[in-house]
Amino acid sequence: MGKPVSSIRNLGPASDKVFARAGIKDAETLFAMGADKAYAKLLETGTRPHFIGYYALVMGLQGRPWNDCQGEEKIQLRKRFDEITSAQRNPHTGIESILNKIGVIEKTS
Repeated sequence: MGKPVSSIRNLGPASDKVFARAGIKDAETLFAMGADKAYAKLLETGTRPHFIGYYALVMGLQGRPWNDCQGEEKIQLRKRFDEITSAQRNPHTGIESILNKIGVIEKTS
């Protein structure tokens, strides 16, 4: 096993347990997955969405302090965050969304 997730900038000791619950057991796995996929896994395993947590993760994987995220970059990250959390609330995306609308997949809402 590699370095703990908490070895990544902006991620504290509690992150080790939260990420492990999502099947992300070390920093190397987290780097390989990337922020978006890893954050989606966190949501799948019960972590409540929180924008600051998301962009702190993004910044940490870039080796930057969490509060370095500003301006247009922060706006773009908010859009990505909203897409990730929206997909989590509505798992039927792409072709599944179309099949859901025409009644092939049981409607979820």
